[in-house]
Amino acid sequence: MTFFKNIFAASALALSMPMVLQAAEELTAVQSAEQSVNALLATVQEVKPYFATDRERYFAGIEESLTSFVDFDEVAIGVMARFAEQATPEQIARFGEKLRVTLTRFYGAALVGYDGQELVFLPAGEPSPDPEVNTSVRMQITANNSTVELQYTLFLDEAREWKLKNLFVGGINLRRQYFTQFTALMNRYGNDIDQVIDNWQ
Repeated sequence: MTFFKNIFAASALALSMPMVLQAAEELTAVQSAEQSVNALLATVQEVKPYFATDRERYFAGIEESLTSFVDFDEVAIGVMARFAEQATPEQIARFGEKLRVTLTRFYGAALVGYDGQELVFLPAGEPSPDPEVNTSVRMQITANNSTVELQYTLFLDEAREWKLKNLFVGGINLRRQYFTQFTALMNRYGNDIDQVIDNWQ
């Protein structure tokens, strides 16, 4: 349990490091990820005191920071996978909002324990055939005498800004993990996407 707790905390930190602000079109994927992580960490330090006294205010600050970097509709489509083809745009948007709340609570709770762990961005790996569809950014975080590698999957949105659509933590594909959960709920509720969204936790 402690191992997975450390991994979850590491993934939260990875979504969290500001460089000198540049126009979005001038940023590489790595620069965009680094800038967003820094911005989130700054937000955490600002709102951290509210975690004990006004938790909704704390999570609202985390959500605002995450929303600037994570495209939750794209995350929703990725989690739905083949089921996204039968979903309406409204259902995708509603599931994206559900994931926004879920991930904000998940990462926000983990970030409360952030204590200055080392975060290192790694050299780029094999480039994607189409870097505007998928570009990976890799990093390592060292905490509690263990090192975990994290990998973002980013894409350029219509505004030419890099956005996150998936995350690997210690080799675990979080989108695939959520897809397994989504599939199980589809089976339980007779492929009723609205029921799946209503019962997502």
